[in-house]
Amino acid sequence: MILLIGSAPDVVRCAAWPKQAFGKIVAINNAWRVRPDWDFLVHAGDFPAERMPQGDPLQQAQIFSASHYVPAQNSFGGFVYAGGTMSMTAAYWTIHSQKPDVLAFLGCDMIYDQPGNTHFYGVGRADPLRNDVTLRNLEAKSARLLIHALRRGCLCVNLSDLPRSRLIFPRLTLDELDALSSSQLSEMKAEVLAGLRLDRAEEADRIEKELGYFFEDGMYWKHLDKLDEKFLADIDRLWMAAVEASQPKLPISPTRGEIGASSA
Repeated sequence: MILLIGSAPDVVRCAAWPKQAFGKIVAINNAWRVRPDWDFLVHAGDFPAERMPQGDPLQQAQIFSASHYVPAQNSFGGFVYAGGTMSMTAAYWTIHSQKPDVLAFLGCDMIYDQPGNTHFYGVGRADPLRNDVTLRNLEAKSARLLIHALRRGCLCVNLSDLPRSRLIFPRLTLDELDALSSSQLSEMKAEVLAGLRLDRAEEADRIEKELGYFFEDGMYWKHLDKLDEKFLADIDRLWMAAVEASQPKLPISPTRGEIGASSA
């Protein structure tokens, strides 16, 4: 089980969680500051150098950026379809490189319309709220991730206790996650799979391949003239249709359809 932490205010809940509850901890951008025993930091290419960990915070810690996560995301079809936000990017990198049985998210709900601080360190830049053609429907991007992860034997779950989330994953508490036996985990994966419309997912796969919106360097923003937003919206609807039959096991946020966000 791997814990993936973003920068939403409630991520600080994990500061007191025992490290042995997880095989590894992956931090996104500033989230390395939440606790000192993270194993991997995955940061955006434009992440400021002054916000990077200074010195050697942990002997076994490793830091990864674009040269590592671009090939990983490419193996899942590329940034245009996966969504150009670090919550998705770090998740695909983790599934590709670490091959977890469970990827547990905390601080990645990408809800920015609440009063007060937007991030655990104050008010940050809500990356997924930028006007980006790949981020029109974050719920659809998380639905796509859920299905791609299951294809590789990984179940994505959300440890958030917030009332809303942009993530279309089963909700669990830390205690529930910790109590899962191997057989119970297998049953849970089978239950989630049984609730999916895989024909819709396969149709989305087919259209993605036919469109060919793939840029090996990951810099899709240099090719916006080649992207048709209507086709991308159609693909998003297919990914959503693939998971909607599984409600209420996979709760869908009432904010679906809003322009997207990332864990800055």
